Amino acid sequence: MKREEARTFGAYNVADLRRLAQRRLPRGIYEYVERGVEDDIGLAANRAAWSEPKLLPKIGRDVSRIDKRTTLFGQEIAMPLVIGPTGSAGLVWHNGDVEIARAAAAARIPFTISSATTMNIEEIAVAGGRQWFQLYLWADRALSHAALDRAWAAGCEVLMVTVDIPVPPNREYNLRNGFGTPFRIGPTNAIDLLSHPRWFATVLGRYAVSGGLPRQANLPAELRTSVTKSAVVGAAFKGDNLTWDEIAALRARWKGIFLLKGVLRADDAIRAVDLGADGVIVSNHGGRSLDGALPSFAALPRIVDAIGHRATVLVDGGVMRGEHIVRALAIGAKAALVGRAPLYGLAIGGQAGVARALTLLAEEFRRTMALTGSRNVAEITPDLLADG
Repeated sequence: MKREEARTFGAYNVADLRRLAQRRLPRGIYEYVERGVEDDIGLAANRAAWSEPKLLPKIGRDVSRIDKRTTLFGQEIAMPLVIGPTGSAGLVWHNGDVEIARAAAAARIPFTISSATTMNIEEIAVAGGRQWFQLYLWADRALSHAALDRAWAAGCEVLMVTVDIPVPPNREYNLRNGFGTPFRIGPTNAIDLLSHPRWFATVLGRYAVSGGLPRQANLPAELRTSVTKSAVVGAAFKGDNLTWDEIAALRARWKGIFLLKGVLRADDAIRAVDLGADGVIVSNHGGRSLDGALPSFAALPRIVDAIGHRATVLVDGGVMRGEHIVRALAIGAKAALVGRAPLYGLAIGGQAGVARALTLLAEEFRRTMALTGSRNVAEITPDLLADG
């Protein structure tokens, strides 16, 4: 492979990375990363929403120098992008979470540790950079509180509590692919796994020789089970009884920045800020929760109008281009979160592949800034949108 091809992996946009990831990963794992729920209506709507409204670029401005930097929660980052939480990194690449964390640290953007990760918080935190922590609630809430305390001790500055998965979503493709929870190797997926020998050797093979299949890591040792076994009593995620009172209690317990992830309604955003949240993440879980939910980008304007003067508004869901980040900022978000794009890169090259995904988004973001006449992030304003 030529040096240039090795550096780029032959990928010149995130869609290229997605196609390469699809080739490398077994179907069940790729679809777990890529798809939404039920009929994938929400997934498609999320991506389509980013195309409107159209942009109105400003001309006659010196854009020979573009400054992508911004400040988020009082600290500078290289661009207004955060890597959101993803629980499947450990099956995409061996110890994939730390590979993504290292790439984020090198790119000088925050990385969010998922409570569903297969690596300990402390094992990921050693990657350095700005670390955030995302929380699903376990049935035994004492386990959740212990995870919060560990995340704070490990240096995580932000807690995001995911609130849009009260019950397990309907991901029928997992059942068809034999990739349900727990994960079983059987007739429906054995051929699929074995037909991807590179993945089988470098992911499952490496786990097999280094202690066994991945486990849900952020639990006491006696409660950890591998991905092939059901959770023990109390150690399964349980969000159907999460109330505003408990959210307020979590806010009181956490010493750092506190965010709610999965907010689509302005009244919920207002209530979150009223009880002490520092901000919200406008999100429909990447189309992976309620198939008919409003696209995140479509929900963004009303939430910015409701709380943007009081708190930080972030957005995720379908971010595949640097132009999407410009659009989010023009509406009033402070940054965008991205989840799938780093996983595509991870699948094909570990840390280097994630770095390629981030480089592509950074280059597109810079180019869109220049093409719209925005010399710095402060100049990305609502008047760049046709109905802004």
